[in-house]
Amino acid sequence: MKTTIYLFFLISYSIFCQESIEATFVKKSPFEADKLVSVDNFGTKYYINNDVFYKKNTSQILTYNNLQLGNLETVNAFNPLKINLFYKDFNTVIILDNRLAEIFKIDFNTASKYKNVSHVSTGYDNTIWLFNQDTQLLEVFDYKTRTTRAQILQPIDNEILDLKSNYNYCYLLTKEHLTIYNYFGSVIRILKNEGYTELAESNEALYLKKGDNLFYLGKNSKNVLPVNSKNILINQFFVTNETLYIYDNETLQEFQIKIN
Repeated sequence: MKTTIYLFFLISYSIFCQESIEATFVKKSPFEADKLVSVDNFGTKYYINNDVFYKKNTSQILTYNNLQLGNLETVNAFNPLKINLFYKDFNTVIILDNRLAEIFKIDFNTASKYKNVSHVSTGYDNTIWLFNQDTQLLEVFDYKTRTTRAQILQPIDNEILDLKSNYNYCYLLTKEHLTIYNYFGSVIRILKNEGYTELAESNEALYLKKGDNLFYLGKNSKNVLPVNSKNILINQFFVTNETLYIYDNETLQEFQIKIN
């Protein structure tokens, strides 16, 4: 009996001993951009100013602009060799290499099968995840062959708040749910949205924003843990490995994430 009680408390302790994720302040630096896209492991910053896309490191600044396509809605630099830029007003995606040279242009207005796209994110190989507003379907689109590799057959009839992905998974946040798909389009997990409005992904773990608070969801965990980031103003945030970046339109703050 004593052994059983001991095991119960040991298991309970292992589950609940970590009640939050520590974010230790590292440094703050001035920075101004309309939108900061990401910072990679080498400190290279990807950002947008006046619909011009910038890649800046310690030795050079590269730029790409395509102003005839209107507002630059989103940029995904998860794969620095195949950066995707989404121009929503013109229903067009541009793929850039690491020198910001254009290597593919996908105009969904002139595609053999018209797609009215509202969200785009990087996929594996030569693919992107996209959401078609007309069909209300999420799909994996091969921009090299101009074909759909996989399609989520269940229509998404809830407001989409955020869409992020890596080579293996896609993370779709709607007002009601957080749904995780694999690259074949199969549903891996569905969780209730507890008021989160944005998400970031790093090493297949998720960071979720609610107001000016962040929360952590491990890859195979069902427990959402608060991130202690001192409740500072969070205009934008993202995570690169174990570094949390928080941008408030004037300064970029870095925090070291500690996960037991």
